Amino acid sequence: MYLARDIASSNDMPVYLVGGFVRDLILGVKNLDLDIVVEGSGIKVAEDFAHALNAKLIRHRRFGTATVILESHLKVDFSTARKEYYPKPAHLPVVAPGSLKDDLFRRDFTINAMAISLSSENFGKLVDFFSGRDDLRKKKIRVLHDLSFIDDPTRILRAIRFEKRYDFHIEPKTLKLLKEAVKGKYLERVEPQRVRDDLILMLKEKEPLKEIKRLKELAGLSFLHPRLCVYARNYKLLGRIEEEVSWFENSHFYRRPLDAWVIYFMGLLDCLSPRFTRVVCRRLALRRGEEKRILNAKKHTGKLIASLSRPDTRPSKIFALLEPLSYEEILLIKAEYRNASVQKHIEDFFEIYNGMRILITGDDLRRLGLAPGPYYQKIFTRVLNAKLDGEAPNREVELALIRRLIKKR
Repeated sequence: MYLARDIASSNDMPVYLVGGFVRDLILGVKNLDLDIVVEGSGIKVAEDFAHALNAKLIRHRRFGTATVILESHLKVDFSTARKEYYPKPAHLPVVAPGSLKDDLFRRDFTINAMAISLSSENFGKLVDFFSGRDDLRKKKIRVLHDLSFIDDPTRILRAIRFEKRYDFHIEPKTLKLLKEAVKGKYLERVEPQRVRDDLILMLKEKEPLKEIKRLKELAGLSFLHPRLCVYARNYKLLGRIEEEVSWFENSHFYRRPLDAWVIYFMGLLDCLSPRFTRVVCRRLALRRGEEKRILNAKKHTGKLIASLSRPDTRPSKIFALLEPLSYEEILLIKAEYRNASVQKHIEDFFEIYNGMRILITGDDLRRLGLAPGPYYQKIFTRVLNAKLDGEAPNREVELALIRRLIKKR
């Protein structure tokens, strides 16, 4: 940050660290999301910053912002101080250049509306126009003005997220304003993509079940779909999802990345039919891969569950059933079906079968006189199944099996 100080001095532009980083610095919470506001030109300071570090720079001239990406993949966001007004409730604001105070006033809550000066003359000084530090001390979530939730109803989701993340409380007046915005159905007026982004952030929290319960209590879930309900059994499922995500992450199964929020979203939409689930996915403009996983979770057949429920189902069969599914779908099944055999088969899949590899290669098949073609894959599948079932413990046995298969062609 000393570099930012020097650049600010050379350009005669006051520069400040703002937002969540300042909040978490005061709380002693790790946060590497660095946001810098410049009273002047955020892009100019970002350009000088990137040049000095030989870092990648992405400019967003329309918004007066820029992002510097460092070698460590750490990102630093720069923006020009601005003020804003909302032409209509729940619509995107109109922005114009402004002062630091203007910029902080447009934030969601007082605890996110503090800044730390990076200018030489008062480097490190906390700027707190709206008593955010006092609210942090008192564990309060408080809006900056009475129209906050009407201007931007997604702040309802953020209020709940911060309340549960830090074990704070939404102070009485803010809670009253929140409930009035819910009653006015302002969340249903917001662009669905903006609701999606804040909902995903909520589901990415460490213990999202707390947020979901509070969301249901304060705002309901009809803003996602009028038929969406959450009952005691849904909370039970979501709690088990939390357990399974924790089990997976503690077991370090990192062959594919896990989108834990997708599993929680599957659990949240559990009561909806496939048709209405698709409606929600399309309305929120989820990515194709996300939508596919969520919809596939509605299609688990009785045959699949029946096979997983039998203790004598062979490993090759378990692998064939589970390997085509995403990790998210498999963990949802594990959370939904508490049958001991289901649990064991899925755990064996992750711990043993999913990482199993055969030792023979295409070169071995060519040396045995087999021309390359579709039959290669059939042989590999047969050998892998034998290995999964404990019938091909080493390379020699694998080769012997291949010779038998070739003779039978």
